[in-house]
Formats: sequence, structure tokens, C-alpha cells
Amino acid sequence: MTAADDALLRIVSWQELDALVARLAGSVGRDFDLVLAITRGGLVPAGMLAYRLDLREILVAGVVFYRADGSTFDAPQFGQFPEPALLHGRRVLVVDEVWETGETMVAVVDRVRAAGGIPTTAVIHYKPGRSRGGLAPDQFADLADGWIAYPYKAGG
Repeated sequence: MTAADDALLRIVSWQELDALVARLAGSVGRDFDLVLAITRGGLVPAGMLAYRLDLREILVAGVVFYRADGSTFDAPQFGQFPEPALLHGRRVLVVDEVWETGETMVAVVDRVRAAGGIPTTAVIHYKPGRSRGGLAPDQFADLADGWIAYPYKAGG
């Protein structure tokens, strides 16, 4: 976290997170077969969103782009990812907590499409000033600029 990020630190409470998830649930609609959560940050919002949308199938995409020191890999690194048969022909709501550069989400969406799935992206916070290549999520609950501390993150 840089000094500029520290100055823009936003602490999100459980109550605020719940309100943001409710807002997101209202904007994404209910036309999905399953939720695909991007680890780690997307796990809690995906679960909360699944409850609000009455979706019981939640799959996980194990992806890392940011290193512990805040730098990034050259491209998102995949660990676990659902088998293509689980995504083929299905409407997939891909959820993460934050859209920074958009590279993680784009990599996940590419894999969902390659498997024959129909992805829609949803995030709690979208940072348009940091997004690369004019990319944007399909749905987001709120705009952000600096560092966000979610209540479920260690040390948060």
C-alpha cells in the first residue's frame, strides 16, 4: 500500500458490505445458473450474493494476480478452476470483491467462455481510474479509488 493509497483508505463494515451486496443483487438480476467466486477476496461477496439471488451452486476459481508485496505477476496465475463440463451452456455470474486493472476478471471470463459458459461479471467495488484498456465490469455496487479494507480480510 502506497502513501497515496493510505490517504484514500476506505474501511468497509459488515453492515456496509451487506448493503453493497444488496445493491449488487438488485442490479445483476436473477438470470444465472451458478456463481463463480474468484479467490480469495471474492469468496465472501459471492456467498452473500448467492443467498440474495437464491443460487445454491457456487464454484471457485483459484486465481492470483497480486503478490503479497503489492506487485503483480505478468498475468493472472490459475490454480484450481472448474471443469469445462460444469460451465458449458450455463449462465455464470463471476464475482470478485474489487475490479482494479480488470486483468484477473478478464482471464477468468476468457476461461469461462472457452468452456462454453456465458459469463456476467460483478464486483463490489470498481476502480475506473486503474482499469486497463477501457475494461469495466458488467455490474458493480460502488466506485472506489484507493485501498479498501473489507471486514473479512485478515487484519481488517
